[in-house]
Order: sequence, then C-alpha cells, then structure tokens
Amino acid sequence: MFVLRLVESTLRRAISLAFVSLLVTASFAQNAASQGAQQSMPPPTPMPQVPAPQNNAHLYSDQDYSKPQSPFPNVLAPYRAQRVPPPNLINSARTDQLFRDGKIYLSINDAVAMALENNLDVVLQRYNLSIADTDLLLTKSGSFALGVPQGVVQGTPGGPSAGGTGSASTGASGTGAGGTQIGVGGAGAGAGGLVGSTLGGGPPLSSYDPVVTGTIQGERAATPVSNIFFTGGLPTTIQNTNTYNFGYTQAFATGTTANVTFDNNRITTNVPFNLVNPQIGSAFRFQLTQHLLQGFGFDPNLRWIRIARLSRENGDVVFRQQIIATVSQVENIYWDLVTAYEAVRVNERALQLAQKTLSDDQEQVRIGTLAPITLAQAQSGVATAQQNLITSQTQLQLQQLLMKNAITKNMGDPILAIAPVIPTDTLQISEPQEVRPVEDLVQEALQARPEIATARINLARNEISRKSLKNALRPTLDVYAFYGASSVAGDQTGLLPPCNFEGAVPGQNCLDPGTIPRSGYPNAFHDLFNSTGPDKGVGVNLNIVLRNRAAQAEQVRSVLEYRQSQVGLQQLENQISIEVRNAQFSVQQGYAALQAAIAARDYAKESLVAEQKKFGYGASTPTLVLQASSNLTQAESNVLNAAANYEKSKVQLDKSTAETLAKLGIDIADAEAGQVRHLPTVKGVVPANVEELTSPLPPYVPPKGPGMTPAPPSTPTPTPPQHQ
Repeated sequence: MFVLRLVESTLRRAISLAFVSLLVTASFAQNAASQGAQQSMPPPTPMPQVPAPQNNAHLYSDQDYSKPQSPFPNVLAPYRAQRVPPPNLINSARTDQLFRDGKIYLSINDAVAMALENNLDVVLQRYNLSIADTDLLLTKSGSFALGVPQGVVQGTPGGPSAGGTGSASTGASGTGAGGTQIGVGGAGAGAGGLVGSTLGGGPPLSSYDPVVTGTIQGERAATPVSNIFFTGGLPTTIQNTNTYNFGYTQAFATGTTANVTFDNNRITTNVPFNLVNPQIGSAFRFQLTQHLLQGFGFDPNLRWIRIARLSRENGDVVFRQQIIATVSQVENIYWDLVTAYEAVRVNERALQLAQKTLSDDQEQVRIGTLAPITLAQAQSGVATAQQNLITSQTQLQLQQLLMKNAITKNMGDPILAIAPVIPTDTLQISEPQEVRPVEDLVQEALQARPEIATARINLARNEISRKSLKNALRPTLDVYAFYGASSVAGDQTGLLPPCNFEGAVPGQNCLDPGTIPRSGYPNAFHDLFNSTGPDKGVGVNLNIVLRNRAAQAEQVRSVLEYRQSQVGLQQLENQISIEVRNAQFSVQQGYAALQAAIAARDYAKESLVAEQKKFGYGASTPTLVLQASSNLTQAESNVLNAAANYEKSKVQLDKSTAETLAKLGIDIADAEAGQVRHLPTVKGVVPANVEELTSPLPPYVPPKGPGMTPAPPSTPTPTPPQHQ
C-alpha cells in the first residue's frame, strides 16, 4: 500500500509539472482542444496534512512550564531534562479542505482561520507564552527573570502597502529582534526612548529552593614531628579521618534564612597520649537569620515573582496584539489578491484593444488610407500593453505566494507551491457608510488597545522595582539565633600505661583500664540531644555603607524611570488618539473615493451604450466601441480597487480601536491552541464570480445592426445583496 501511494504521488507530481510547463509555453496561444485535454487530466492533490492534536486544543502547550516536575513518585524527575516537542511545521488539515482541482479556493473567512492555525508569526508568538511560564518558574526559586518577549513578531511580508507590493508589515515592534525583550543586565535602553535598567533591582535574594549539601571524605595523613616527647617517641604521626557532613539551607519570602548543619567525623591515630582511639565526634547547629532593615518583608523578596507574573499577563496581551496584527495583515493581503486578479483582466482588455487598433491600422495601410509610418505607434501600444499584462500577471503570482506564505507553515509540497489561489469573496460596494463618533472610538481604543495594557503593566513592574530599591537604601541589620550541640565518643586507648608508677599523671601519661566507658556513634548521637554539650546563642549583624552613593543612584534612577514610564503612557495615549482619528479620516476618504469610482463606472457604462448605438447607425467604429468597453472594464476595476482600499481603511480602523477580534468573532483560545473551531466571519463581503475571475477573456465581437447593444465583454458589476 505504501509503495502504491508513493507511485501515485510521484505520478501526480510529474503530471502537475507537465501541466505547468504546458501553461508557460502556451500562455498566449491556448485553444479549445488544449483546454479540453487539460480538463481531462486528473487534478493534482497536495500532500495530506496532519490535523492538530485534540487533547490540547484548549492550551497553547500540553505542558505547563510554570510548574516544576514533581519528585513524587519519581524522586529523580526534577533532575531530568524535560522533553520539549519539536515544532509542528505541517499545515493544518484545513489546507486539504480548500484544495480542489489543483487550486486553492479561498474565502476571506478561511484565510483568517488558516492564518490563526498556520501563520508562523503566530506560531512564534505562541512559544512566547511558554517562555513566560519558564520565567515564572525561575523566579519562584529566588532567581531573577531572564526576560519575556513583549513585541509583535513581523516576519510575514505583504499586506499593508496600498499597491500590495509585498513589503514587510508594520506594527508595534518589540525591544529586540523578532519582538523579544532585552534581558536583565542589558544595555538599559528600552523601546520608545524609555529606560528599563533598574527593572528587578533591590536587595540580594537567596534560593527559595531548599539546598541540601553533603560531604563524605576519607583522609589518611602522615605527619613528621620535630619533638618526639609529645608523640610517645614516634617520629611520624599517622591519623585517619573519616568525615560525614551534611547541611540544609532555605530562604523564605519574609527575609528569613534557615540553616542546619550536621557534622560527623571518626579519627584514629597512632599517637599514644590520646584518651580515646578511635575518636568519634558529632555536632549540629540550627540557625535562623532574619533581615530587619534591608531585605525585610515581602515586597523586596517577592519582586521577581511579581514581575514574572506581570510579564506572563503581558504575554497574553501581546499574543492578542499579535492576532490583531496578523489578522489585519491577512485581510489586506486578501484584498490585494482580489485587486491583482482585476488588474490582470484590465490589462488583458487593454491588450485586446491595442491588438485591434493595430489590426485596423494595418488594414487601412493595406488599402492606402493610412500612412505606413503610423503603424509604429500602434505596435508600440501593443508592446506596452503586453508589458503591462506581464507585470500584472507576475504581480498576481507574487500576491498568491504572499497569501500562501501567510496562511501556511510550509510550502515545501511542490503541488501546494504551484497551486493558484482563487479568492471566492469580493466586496459589497453598495454598503452604506457607518459613521461613529470619533470620541467614542478613541475611548474604546484607550480601553482595549493591547499597547495601553502593556504600558500599564510595564508601569506596574517599574513600581515594584521602585519599592524594592527604596528598601535597598537601608543598612543591613540581621538578627540571628542558633542552637546546637556537640559530643564525643570512642574507645579508651590501650597505648597508655596504668597509673601505678611514680610520676604518673592520670589522663595524660597514664590511664587505668576501664576509666573511660566504651562508646560508639549511637552514644555520640544520643548526647547531642541530652544537653551534654549544648551550643546556643543570639546575635546581630550590622553593615552600614557610608555615603551609600550606589544605592542612592539606583533608587533615584528607578524613580526617574517610573516617571518616564508615566510620561510614556500619556504619550502613547496621545498617539493612539491621533491614530484613531487618522483611521477615521481614511475611512471617510475611502468611502468618498468609492462613490466617485462608482459614478465614473456608471458614466463609462452609459458611454459604452451610446457608442454601441452610434456603431449600429454607422456613426462609430469597432475600435471606438472596444475602447469604450475597455474604459468600462477599467472603471469597474477602479470601483473594486476603491472598495478594497475602503475595506483596508476599515480594517485599519478596527485595528486602531482593537475591535478586530470582536467584529470577526475570533476566539483567542482557538488561536492559542492553533486549531480554529469557530470560523471567523468578515462582514461586508459577497461571493465572487470565480469562473469569470479565472477564465480568459473571450475575443471581441463587434455589435451588428442598427440599435443593437449587446452586453459588453467586460467584467459585469455584481449585484450586491443587502447590507450585512
């Protein structure tokens, strides 16, 4: 079965390549027989796409990276690397649903849905949500954040330019390449002239993750001595030491640090004057340290966690901003594609007119009513028309590539790469203009724009840093208390003689057998808790930096950055207000241009009817009738171009007021999951005449007989339905 599928796929690809070659070589000389042969050829199909997994359709990731790996029941889980799945670069299953007869039939609703599922800008931004989760996990351990992306990714070309030339999209940029943010310790220069060098500054933090330390060591030391009187006549002492030390340290958000040490050793030596050999020692100490001035309280100690949470919240805001920018861009690309098709039809009609003019001039030259030199102008007109047609055709191919790039992850499939994109929607040109009070639009924008939310989140982060650096101005005053104990155990040495000789000193140069009871490590451990050798106390550490210039500079700098952010927020509000007003002006201008284009089209239609009547009575020529028909085609194309520009201005207004998602009915959860379950709905569009859009223009046939006014061979104006 696999071999059969492979053979079938290979045959289909070969057939498609032959089909494309045939189109290239016979683009200007197709006939009915060749078209019939092409239609009988089995249409190619793209490689099957893999649908998005169903088990994580409500999440941007199936793993919550803000939570650590649990040590239960597997205690080794926190010490093993987590597996992050590779990126899914396979197009969504919706691609197969839109592919028919070797073409992609695309409505604007499908284009938006495909972009939400496949656009790589959205895919990149989706990763930023998980990156923000890792920062939150990192700060919970007491570490500082590494930086969270806070800008729109701008890697999809096409869309914003009026002519659809495929220039890169515009939008709110981030503070780094690809919309990323400069991390802590960077240059300190932020976006828009704002400075963020003191973000997260404050007293040093210790690890909130418990740290267990351990040392197990065996040592054998041979030491030559210079006085053998103290070693019992031994020129070299030998000591074996086994060490078993353990420690536990943990800091808390209150500015408290707990420290526990537990030390054990076993020492054996060849020196005869030790009371016990081997000697077993054990000791422990539990100490609590509390910051009283600098580092006291939750504000300075939880600053990074709070900043990380705000950054995670900002990640959701920026993702919403990314969706608005990408959807607006895809809408513009779609209308650029529609106008590119119309441009091809206009230039085809212009070429027909130029060729007909050249044919008429040649006939007049043949019969002697026109000088041969006049053919040069007609031939130049044909060459110019051919050039314009080729330019519009290549521009159409570019717009198709831009559209496929915007709505797919991977165009590696050769069938998909060469498949033309057919827009199945066009604009409703008789839609009445909706004029809303600009002040209402400005207020909506100031409440809903993601940039405003981001600026306010940055202001809140600066406020956290400002409070923390104010705390860092204080001296360091720590109070601590500890409790511990130590004990010794071991066997009485057998190298000391009994104390029954003259000059014997018990415990130094003699020791009667049984004087020291035999004991081991259990005895030493027991004595740690019976107050045999307690070790307890309290203390205060004070550290005062005279003049304190570094802390003063950072504190003042943090306040200045906070004030600068306040001014930046006001400046952003002013910019958004102007942007909304300008977008409203563009909508009004676009509507006026559309009405003018409609009036020009109606005049061109009446002119064609009049020219046909004149031709029927012998008062006109076929060339003039064809020219009037071409003028009508151009006028109808101008109407569609004006309607597209008007629609783009409305898209920009929705983007400026952040109403794109609400008006299109986009569920942000679908965008996060990369699987659209609720198809977006773009209003103000009607179905396009796909057959007319993709079929070549028929040859011109002049009207016959007086009063005959057949339908012009131009693009008919679609009858728009009622306003949606």
